Amino acid sequence: MVKLFAPLSGEIMQLSKVPDKVFSSKMAGEGIAIDSIDDIVLAPADGNLALILEGNHAFCMKLDSGILIIVHIGIDTVELKGEGFQRLTGDGVRVKAGEPIIRIDRKKILEKGYSLITPVLITNMNLVREMSCTNLTKVEAGKDIIMSYKI
Repeated sequence: MVKLFAPLSGEIMQLSKVPDKVFSSKMAGEGIAIDSIDDIVLAPADGNLALILEGNHAFCMKLDSGILIIVHIGIDTVELKGEGFQRLTGDGVRVKAGEPIIRIDRKKILEKGYSLITPVLITNMNLVREMSCTNLTKVEAGKDIIMSYKI
């Protein structure tokens, strides 16, 4: 089983409970969400940082197994147009699990009324034969496994 680590510390939330239909209906992929308490978002696995979205509110990784991962920081945070998000690395960079990718200004984002619930998704589930999500209620960034899968 390939393991994905928590990119942030916080409380685990099932996707069905995420207050955004794109995530709760699993249109964007399958996975889990974290109601985060951290300021730094880490890579959940070893792989290539395929893309950091223009507003720095999400990033995509291609893992060695061919699996595509999206980490979307917050709900509707695209509307902030990058305010409160700082890129710590660049597109195309090879990263290891636990490496810092994005720094967030939690206070600024929360004061503007945005949630920091962060979905972590596998977007190409057609490659996955078996997947399981953690049964933990709280996770620590870079230490706890949030998902594992077989291809």
